[in-house]
Amino acid sequence: MTVSASTRVRRVAVVGAGMIGALHHRAAVLAGARVEGVLASRPDRSAEVATRWGVPTAFGSIEEVVDSGVDLVHVASPNATHAPYVRRLLAAGIHVICEKPLGVTRTEAVGLADAADAAGVVATVPFVYRFHPIVREVRARAADGEFGRWTLLHGSYLQDWMLSPQASGWRVDAGAGGASRAFADIGSHWCDLVEWVSGERIAAVSAQRSVAFEHRPGPDGTPAPVSTEDSAVALFRTHSGVLGSVTVSQVAPGRRNRLWFELDGTAASAVFDQENPEQVWLGGPGTDRILSRGHGPGAAEQQRLSVLPPGHPQGFAHCMEAFVADTYAAVTGEKPSGLPTFEDGARSAAVVEAMLRSSESGSWTAVEVRS
Repeated sequence: MTVSASTRVRRVAVVGAGMIGALHHRAAVLAGARVEGVLASRPDRSAEVATRWGVPTAFGSIEEVVDSGVDLVHVASPNATHAPYVRRLLAAGIHVICEKPLGVTRTEAVGLADAADAAGVVATVPFVYRFHPIVREVRARAADGEFGRWTLLHGSYLQDWMLSPQASGWRVDAGAGGASRAFADIGSHWCDLVEWVSGERIAAVSAQRSVAFEHRPGPDGTPAPVSTEDSAVALFRTHSGVLGSVTVSQVAPGRRNRLWFELDGTAASAVFDQENPEQVWLGGPGTDRILSRGHGPGAAEQQRLSVLPPGHPQGFAHCMEAFVADTYAAVTGEKPSGLPTFEDGARSAAVVEAMLRSSESGSWTAVEVRS
């Protein structure tokens, strides 16, 4: 079954021309949109990417994007630009997809969520791991009570792309990326996914973070101090009292993009590994098994998001495509299941802020979205 999407072609723009921006462009085209243009970091970069993507316009500013008359804008630019860009788009009544973090602070993110609500537009955040079909299967089974009452939620999100002391970029700069790097960048995905699948909500955290290299190359190539974390560990408890933990690192050798979680209940457990996204491990008293995508009828949402036959692996790009198609469907008035909104982005920013405050104080810190 294919992902639900309107056949009406939308006119969209993409802000940001890196790897993620390119994925947004591809997903927009596959969802039936006409991509009118791209806004990159510099005019020459906008022109170069517009030519490569085959889109008609190389925008020079966010004002040019607003004035182009597009229906929706994909914002995939550096973190510090999210709030000013999105505020301008919302003020113009334009639908928005904004990469996480929605804001570099909780206050920024909450303000954008409130502004989107006031504007009455569709505003979503790409927590796209929700769109793995097998993740939908686990969530459906959890809602049906198959796992019993949760007793422990734990896991990790590990990468190694920052392993070299020469690795750097705008994310290392707190002024461009925000005070948190690894946790805000990838820990946010883990927390959103586990909360969404389990139905639990993180109430408080006790966290620590660390820097592997005190200096990395700055914008001019000379060594610059590093204040954003390479690794973080957080204990947490949910509003219902369930304990959990998550380990996040961007300097874990050999781990390319390993989002892994285990959800333990009184009746059964579930384990998901994003690097092996076609399967989930299901454990029970005296027995365990591997459930693969397409095995048996499966949950309705697993079937809806399964766009390839079993044995033909689906991955991250398919998740992005499904997320974008569902966002476009929401613009036409549909209500796709599990679509992450700006409110989810604000909640994520609150979890990140609690982690930062806890790591500074050494104390348990409450997660407060709107204090």
